[in-house]
Amino acid sequence: MSFHRSSPARDARIKRTLDLTVALLVLIAAAPVILLAVLLIRLRLGSPVVFVQERTGRGEQPFRIYKFRTMTDERDADGNLLPDGVRCRGLGVVLRRLSIDELPQLWNVVRGDLSLVGPRPLVPRYDPWYTDRERQRFLVPPGITGLAQVNGRNGLPWNERLEYDVQYVENWSPWLDLRILVRTVGNVLLGSGIAVDPTATMLDLDHERHLLAQGAERQLSGVPS
Repeated sequence: MSFHRSSPARDARIKRTLDLTVALLVLIAAAPVILLAVLLIRLRLGSPVVFVQERTGRGEQPFRIYKFRTMTDERDADGNLLPDGVRCRGLGVVLRRLSIDELPQLWNVVRGDLSLVGPRPLVPRYDPWYTDRERQRFLVPPGITGLAQVNGRNGLPWNERLEYDVQYVENWSPWLDLRILVRTVGNVLLGSGIAVDPTATMLDLDHERHLLAQGAERQLSGVPS
């Protein structure tokens, strides 16, 4: 994909205007759903209703992302949290499958932390593990959805997911954002590509690349893997 970038500043203004307009309209339209979700989460899962986590954004700067809580605080006999797939069930599964848990991120969009479309922001502990090419993902605002999310989401290997992020940065245009938003709406309506517990099907990025680095070291030293 390629296009002629006639005015990056103008395109950036269009992107921000689209972000604010859509985020505010969806927040207003979804207000009854948001209020119902708050009530059900408070009754079924307890407090806090909103899950807050630090993520790495544009320019590798940290920010706090907001999502509706979808998991309990259940722990084992040693006090360790149970796996996500065990703690996310019932209401939590419904919230994730309908992407209702993502609605608070529209406030991140209004604040300017997120764009509607961009590379999905990941946790800071992944920061040391990106390649130089993959670090291009930090040249643009992160997004609620992105090119990787409409091409497989959590089912993609890390290398492919991060390559989609780079392709988005290299080929960004307002029209690409619109196409991704349309495909995202379709995916949400179909409930496709959503994993209740992504860790059950793939390793975390830092764990995966640490294992790969260890394997490469063994090969260089001649130690059998």
